[in-house]
Amino acid sequence: MADSSFDIVSKVERQEVDNALNQAAKEISQRYDFKGVDASIRWSGEDGIEMRANAEERVKAVLDIFQSKLVKRGISLKAVEAGEPQASGKEYKLFATVKEGISQENAKKLAKIIRDEGPKGVKAQVQGEELRVSSKKRDDLQAVIALVKDKDLDFAVQFVNYR
Repeated sequence: MADSSFDIVSKVERQEVDNALNQAAKEISQRYDFKGVDASIRWSGEDGIEMRANAEERVKAVLDIFQSKLVKRGISLKAVEAGEPQASGKEYKLFATVKEGISQENAKKLAKIIRDEGPKGVKAQVQGEELRVSSKKRDDLQAVIALVKDKDLDFAVQFVNYR
């Protein structure tokens, strides 16, 4: 019998992030407490998001609205990395980036966790920006999924290609 396997990936559905960003922009334009403060949120480059407002608290409120829209759409907040507000002339800017893919170093840490704490006979190998986990027993793979979900990782993970 062939090994069963699945991949651990860190991907974000770009369309869902775009929808969350558009919903946040609409809410910002309509809310009473944002009238006259020139608050905005928009894409900045390929996977950067730029938020602007005339006060540091306002730009943080824009980030909060955006994060709440992401959560409603099922996107982990670990996939979005926000910086600190920066003064730029008369306004404040805050940049956030959407992180995708598991870095080599994080993949190695994850493989080590699976080797050390997971069931025996489970193999984990790094393949680019994902991690392939395989085993003869499907129950062992279920145990690995539970193990990874219980760990507090600093990046979002999804489990795909379960066969």
